[in-house]
Amino acid sequence: MKKVISLGCLGIVLAAATFGSAQAAQQKPVRLASDFTYPPFNYKDASGTPQGFDIEIADALCAEAQLNCEWVTQSWDGLIPSLLARKSDVIMASMRITEERKKRVLFTDKYYQTPARFVTGKTSGVTIDKAGLKGKSIGVQLGTIHDRYVTDKFGDVATIRRYTGQDEVYLDLQSGRLDAVFGNSDQLALAFLEKERGQGFAFTGEAVTDKAYIGEGTALALRLKDKKLAAKFNQAIKSIRENGTYDKIASKYFNFDIYGE
Repeated sequence: MKKVISLGCLGIVLAAATFGSAQAAQQKPVRLASDFTYPPFNYKDASGTPQGFDIEIADALCAEAQLNCEWVTQSWDGLIPSLLARKSDVIMASMRITEERKKRVLFTDKYYQTPARFVTGKTSGVTIDKAGLKGKSIGVQLGTIHDRYVTDKFGDVATIRRYTGQDEVYLDLQSGRLDAVFGNSDQLALAFLEKERGQGFAFTGEAVTDKAYIGEGTALALRLKDKKLAAKFNQAIKSIRENGTYDKIASKYFNFDIYGE
């Protein structure tokens, strides 16, 4: 009798496992949106495959949370409108947590934190103050916290040129159409200053850490009502930090602590 009951229980377990697997396979995809213009955080390789730190972290989070995730492409300035219009479910594009954005989207816990800085030509003589930037052109990515900062601080004395992709900013700086650029310090260093194309340029001025602009870290963004999904991502962030997955991924891209304080 015990053997029969044991086999019966085993059959129930196997049936449940099969059902669970089938359910997972049929799970509605969680659509992760990025603009893919921000190496080494998010970009596409020659074959069009998403690559970068954001991408690998997202893949690890989805695996940890047992979510069926897929990527969708959206311009940076359309990321939040697209999310709110239900064309995506999560923004995973190095978006910083700010009070202004909190009114529209629900942020997860941070997955990294970095300051922002200006870059100018090494021999330009440009200084980062109103006198030094008067009549100059500053390049930023459209709709970012960097855009807001330079507009608020220097928009009355300088020309602010806005671009849909960060690489466009670098091209215009190289060509002399810009006097300065402002952005994420790590992205500026890794994608530009440490490359051959950035050899004639350098950081200028102090790092900007003002939370009113720079925010409280970089996180995933969801619709305000999607608290259960956000909780799953928060638990996954905690788990990959604890089990070493986060550090393993980060070490491929950075030789410093990208997570921050």
